[in-house]
Amino acid sequence: MKTMKFPRITLFLIVASFFSCQTEESNEQPVYVEQNGVSEEIISKLADLNMNTNDVKKVDFILPDGTTTPMIQLEGDIHMTEEQILNLPNLEEELSGRNYHTNNLVAQNTTINIIGYTGGGGFGLSSKAQTALQWAVNNYNRLNLSINFNLTFGANYQSEDMVVYNNPSQSGSGGSAGFPAEGAPFKFIQIYGLEALNTNVNEHVITHEIGHAVGLRHTDYFSRQSCGENVNEGVGSIGANPIPGTPSGYDPTSIMLACFNLSTNGEFNSNDITALRYMY
Repeated sequence: MKTMKFPRITLFLIVASFFSCQTEESNEQPVYVEQNGVSEEIISKLADLNMNTNDVKKVDFILPDGTTTPMIQLEGDIHMTEEQILNLPNLEEELSGRNYHTNNLVAQNTTINIIGYTGGGGFGLSSKAQTALQWAVNNYNRLNLSINFNLTFGANYQSEDMVVYNNPSQSGSGGSAGFPAEGAPFKFIQIYGLEALNTNVNEHVITHEIGHAVGLRHTDYFSRQSCGENVNEGVGSIGANPIPGTPSGYDPTSIMLACFNLSTNGEFNSNDITALRYMY
């Protein structure tokens, strides 16, 4: 039987360069056009940051109360606002040299108040997903990192640092999140299409998306091999800093692979643990 792989992301980032081969004397500049609702300015900024811009799109990111906020989707499961993208530093600025992590991390010695959303409208976590979230939080807290999670369940998420909820309108199976900013984790962790899958798969997806929210990139960002691809998601000023003590090549059991399969046990491997302990 062929192992089924569910891409966590719906966007496949293909290595692309908008700079054609030119002589040094050429003053020709690349031309960027609006695509998928994303402005020329944003496309140009992402290209200048050496981020892959194929299939970048503007989306209405749905919140637990059913309202939406506009965001730019990268790598399929990563979301950023236009303001966040425009404020990213240029590549000429020195990147911090810290599996791979982003340049921005959560502030050290931080307790992250995380809530599993139990409200209505299809956005609430099922009993299975709530169990998976508890397992995921336990995975992080047992490592005794300089960040820790305080988990509650309920519908009043506005004041919390992070909220995990179901997106009933998203097709496929997986999740989405974003990267830290200004010392805080990305707040909104979506999962979708997981109810028919076992608790370990739910745990894997939630643990993975929390990983993004605290600064982890895809372990195979440079190839997306776990998805059966050979493409690069790009580095840019978001950063994809190699972490000492973890392999630079493909790590087939990492929780942070771009795609997952149904045999996952939902647990960190030793390299994931090394990465988190290095970061925090």
